[in-house]
Formats: sequence, C-alpha cells, structure tokens
Amino acid sequence: MLTKKQHELLCFINDRLSESGVSPSFEEMKEALALRSKSGVHRLINALEERRFIRRLPNRARAIELLRPVQSAPGSADPREQGTNVIVADFVRPRMQPAPARSGPVFQNAREVPLHGRIAAGQPIEAVECAEMLTVPSLLLRGGEHFALQVSGESMVDAGIFDGDYALIQRTDVANDGDIVVALIDGHEATLKYFRREGGTIRLDPANPKFTPQRYVPSRVRVQGRLAGLLRRY
Repeated sequence: MLTKKQHELLCFINDRLSESGVSPSFEEMKEALALRSKSGVHRLINALEERRFIRRLPNRARAIELLRPVQSAPGSADPREQGTNVIVADFVRPRMQPAPARSGPVFQNAREVPLHGRIAAGQPIEAVECAEMLTVPSLLLRGGEHFALQVSGESMVDAGIFDGDYALIQRTDVANDGDIVVALIDGHEATLKYFRREGGTIRLDPANPKFTPQRYVPSRVRVQGRLAGLLRRY
C-alpha cells in the first residue's frame, strides 16, 4: 500500500527514467513533490525500497531501478481509495481483533488525516513528522481531530496490531486504564501501548509476552492520542 506522496514520487521517478534514462536528484524530487526538506525525500525513498518498488544501485550516484511496473492512473496504486485489499478494524473497545476485509461502501465517506511517520510497537522510537495524508473510511474515526502513524515492531500483535499497519489515532491528552495510546516519553520518543496507572507510576503494557512493560514517573509521559482504528493491506 502506497501513500499519495509515495505514489507521486514513484511516478516522477518513472517519468524521468523514461525521458532521460537517469533518475532525478533528491533536490529535483523535493521540488517536484513540494516537500520542505530532503529528509522527506529520504523517508519516501526508504519506504518505496522497503516495499520493493525500487532498488538503489550501490556505488552509483542518482541510480534507482524500478522493480515493478508503475501505474500512473490516479489512485491506481493506492487501494485505500479503491476499497480493495484493505482490512479495517474498529478499536472502540480494547483488544478487538481486526474486522474482515470490506469493500466499496466503506470508502464512500472518507476523510484525509495527516500521516506522521512511524511509531514503535516495541521500544520507543522518535516519532517522525512528515507532510503526507492518508485517506481513511470515516466510520473508523471518532469525534475530534485524528492523525495516523505506521506501526513498527511486534509488541502489540496480541491486540491485532502488526508491523506495517496504519494506526488511526484520536488526538487527546487523557486516557483511561486499558486504552491503547500513543505515549510521548521525555518529549521526543513515542510508543503505542496499553496505558495503565500503577501506584505513582505510568505503566505502558505490550500485547506480546516476549516484551516487558515499561514504567515511568508521570512527568516523563504525555498521552498524545488514543487508538481509534487500524488499516492493513493483506
């Protein structure tokens, strides 16, 4: 599953290779996609390489090889806008498992939410901001503001949350025990975990017996949002 920006970049690289046989520079990619910095280009390139759409050739400047045919028709590379091959799961209640795949009608009432990079479902990692949007079914969203994060890691697999899933987050700074939340630790590291209060500490619980709970004094933890839904390609 590609985001809109990933698909735009893939098409741009394909067009330049078709025209000149040389892949565009990072500066040209940044300008073509109206990104604010080259770091955004690096994230998009890494995502395309991870998904095996492209391959960077070693020891050669500006050398990118396309590994799959590029479909340039609007929306053709993004099943989020077609309503196919996507699992949608509603997380109104904790530990609810992903719902079966749904089609067409789910996506007739859709909204775009900001996609803020990757979040750890394991040890905390820095939450990466990026200027991308994700189109999601409105029925997966609650009231108020939402954003999306791509899950990295396997510590929440027993809650039906897997590496590569897109977590849909309702923005809030409060949480109840048992909520799955985005917790910001020490102001710069974010993680997706069950939220619980334990004595005078905050305990962030994984949903995988291979991982251990994380405990912090309350001053180190700030809730940024609560899990509202999940998107997955299969």
